[in-house]
Amino acid sequence: METGRGPARIEVTLPGDGAGAADDRAQRRSGAGARRPAPAALLVLGHGAGGDVDAPDLVATRDAALAAGVAVALVTQPYRVAGRRAPAPAGHLDEAWRDVLAVLTAEFAGLPLIVGGRSSGARVACRTAGDVGASGIVALAFPLHPPGKPDRSRAGELLTGLPTLVVNGDRDPFGVPEATAGVEVVVLPGQRHDLRGGREDAGRAVVTWLAARGWARPE
Repeated sequence: METGRGPARIEVTLPGDGAGAADDRAQRRSGAGARRPAPAALLVLGHGAGGDVDAPDLVATRDAALAAGVAVALVTQPYRVAGRRAPAPAGHLDEAWRDVLAVLTAEFAGLPLIVGGRSSGARVACRTAGDVGASGIVALAFPLHPPGKPDRSRAGELLTGLPTLVVNGDRDPFGVPEATAGVEVVVLPGQRHDLRGGREDAGRAVVTWLAARGWARPE
């Protein structure tokens, strides 16, 4: 879809479609498949600075959320759609994200909206959560500070006033945020910034947190 910063890509999967199913807005508008239960919530996830939405922790979180009755949208920022690895400025990322969320919230009106992502994508979600009407935030591998620079903390970005889940590895060179009021932190032992070895644990932690707030229906 077009944003103020160029084309973004949205991959929407509904519970029952199966992981990786193609987004089919025409089918949803026509009412096809209307007998399926309505999703419990919409979870929108963004990628890290130099990565894509196929990151192991994002895929595992998507799959776990789908199995728990949550619709999931994976969003690729315009700079990655254009083939660039260097991230766009924060303001550009936030603008494109807000444009994408305006479309998704109209399409899934009435559902609780949970925003999040991994690393840079988690920061974007935190900065814009109030603007897009989110009910909660999921932050995977939140980069608390640049590696080796703990004095440059980004902890303030997590203080949105919304229920927030942070899932980080205890060996993450970007640091591990501390739990505060409204911010729950799950620390995965032995995991670094990519959470690769703990991806299934990350997915389970997200679903447990969503379900505790009525935003998921785990079997």
